[in-house]
Amino acid sequence: MIDWNQIDTVLLDMDGTLLDLRFDNHFWLEYVPQRYAQARGMIEADAKAELLERYKSREGTLEWYCVDHWSQELELDILLLKEEVEHLIAVHPHVIDFLDQLVCAGKRRVLVTNAHQRTLAFKMERTRLAGFFDQVISSHAIGLPKEDPAFWGKLQTVEPFDKHRTLFVDDNRAVLDSAKDYGIQWLLAVLRPDSAAPPKSAGDYDAIHDFSEIMPGLNAFCYAFPRD
Repeated sequence: MIDWNQIDTVLLDMDGTLLDLRFDNHFWLEYVPQRYAQARGMIEADAKAELLERYKSREGTLEWYCVDHWSQELELDILLLKEEVEHLIAVHPHVIDFLDQLVCAGKRRVLVTNAHQRTLAFKMERTRLAGFFDQVISSHAIGLPKEDPAFWGKLQTVEPFDKHRTLFVDDNRAVLDSAKDYGIQWLLAVLRPDSAAPPKSAGDYDAIHDFSEIMPGLNAFCYAFPRD
């Protein structure tokens, strides 16, 4: 699936790819509607229907991923609400081993996420993953979501990479399409971003259920070409 001899840089999504999307799905689809209904004296089903429409209107934009936007829009402290269900935040299986093996193999590890900087800091603190990356980048700092093909050119200005020698892993097919249009050669989809949900379709993309599926090739590369 992957020729590690042809890869120098690994770009990794966060939610759904490294972290279990169960937290985000529960938070936005269940917990926020519950608290929104409580704050307004609404029936929860009505609150959920209203919020789903609001979410859909912003899907694929920076606002969709922005805690400040939704805090203002919904008149709720979104980050505080995230703290109330933070026990659901979890790292997917084999992620830590994979990141360690990337170091051994001499690959650059870059986290590239649509998460707002405040959400990113919150999750990095809870998971302690920040130290596993050479660079951590939020699309909010770039000014465009990853779904926008222009995002990748702007990313190049802060994190130069050879698109022919870069692997990008994400669970969002729209984002993978954007990266493909830009010319990133190595693309990999995650089939089960949410551990509580069935696997997703990856379309024409190579895909994995978890990182153990690409560890053998990486391990072999690592031990064949040890780094200081």
